[in-house]
Amino acid sequence: MDVVQEVLEKHRKELDKYKPITVEKHLECRLDVGTLLITDPNDLDDRQIASAEKENYLRALTRDNTQLLVNAIWELNTERVDESIVAKLPEPTTVLPRMRKPPGPRVLTKWEKFAKEKGITKKKKEKKTYDEVLDKWVPTYGFKRAEAEQNKDWVLEVPQNVDPNTDMFQKKMDLRNEKVAKNEIQRMKNIVRAKKIEMPRSGYLGPEAATSSQLLTAVTVAKSSTASVGKFQNKLPKEREARGLGVKELIPGAKRKQSHIADQPEKEANLDLIKSVLNKKPKLDVEKAISLQKQDERLARDAESGNKPAKKSSKKGKGSRKAVGKKPKGNRGQRAPGKKAAAGRKRR
Repeated sequence: MDVVQEVLEKHRKELDKYKPITVEKHLECRLDVGTLLITDPNDLDDRQIASAEKENYLRALTRDNTQLLVNAIWELNTERVDESIVAKLPEPTTVLPRMRKPPGPRVLTKWEKFAKEKGITKKKKEKKTYDEVLDKWVPTYGFKRAEAEQNKDWVLEVPQNVDPNTDMFQKKMDLRNEKVAKNEIQRMKNIVRAKKIEMPRSGYLGPEAATSSQLLTAVTVAKSSTASVGKFQNKLPKEREARGLGVKELIPGAKRKQSHIADQPEKEANLDLIKSVLNKKPKLDVEKAISLQKQDERLARDAESGNKPAKKSSKKGKGSRKAVGKKPKGNRGQRAPGKKAAAGRKRR
């Protein structure tokens, strides 16, 4: 009997460790299962708070409230997902202050959206697969997978149409890096598409990505940066031309003169130049024409009246005295005509 009593006492002590799931409260607690929140309106026991058993009292109170919340969760509809039992929480009823809004559902990627429309289901990959070359089980992914690939491809064959000195290992590594870069670009595109940000079809996809109009301007400037200012640059089949965009939009203060080279043949260009010179009409100066007409009419009137037109004096001053020129240096003994005539009269 002592052995039976000992076993029953031991079993009772083990049961005391696990408290019952039923909890009794003087006032009913308010539950918000959507946010996993429980509010206990009951007052705290001041004597228990002031005593030395404060920690045990608060621990027991927290355990009871948590048990009430767990009981409410088990009353919800449950389902099994990946060998686990989960419950779908209802919509929350308590508005909690937040610095930022709660994250919404994740936006599907381009491939996930296509797979959902076509009904393609993704099969779960096994952690290990059997490799017949190595004759052992190797990981499907992870760093040990790369180690297994190195042990498997310890020698690579050089094709006949490739240079014999080509490093096939480096070429394989370059292809792998290119694939990784392509996946990274696709990941960035998915992020930009989820945030609904305008992005170019190619090029840098960061926060400072150029818009389609800026790319069109850059293409136009690049084509006009030649000696012919883009006269002989080939165009794509469906290429659009930028209107009103050029060097000034991208490089402030930059000026570019139009090239003298044109699509017109040289012979036709020279003929057009000659025609423009020959057909050029002189500009009519109205004031000058009126003054010339008045001068002609005045000369005609003077000719009819018999008066000679007065010559304009070249020297300014009063009167009409003629300017006496200097005597020539070589004829020092030559007399003036008036003095010679006076000397002849005296001799007679």
